[in-house]
Amino acid sequence: MATVKFTFEDTKIQPVTVENVPEGYSVLEVTEDNDIHLNHNCGGVCACSTCHVYIEVGEEFLEEISDKEEDFIDRAINPRVESRLGCQCIILDDAAVIEVQIPDQSRIIGHEH
Repeated sequence: MATVKFTFEDTKIQPVTVENVPEGYSVLEVTEDNDIHLNHNCGGVCACSTCHVYIEVGEEFLEEISDKEEDFIDRAINPRVESRLGCQCIILDDAAVIEVQIPDQSRIIGHEH
């Protein structure tokens, strides 16, 4: 099972490590199942940019970025080379170790889980 380590731009929030994540889960699903705050207005269907995250380590263990996802990332706050949408980051390998930084959610108008 995969391991996903979360850090936060908001340094008041402590890092969280989630182990035993099944292959096929998205980063967004991992946050929802583990009470980690990540906005997601469209419900995880790649129709907005509110679940924008930074993949610091482990990009090779995720589904490749699509043109549609790239278009929405361009609309996110402070996109970077390592930007992805949490709903589109599908874990492809049970042995994956992925490190995700969640941008400051206070700057994003969106639905909480």
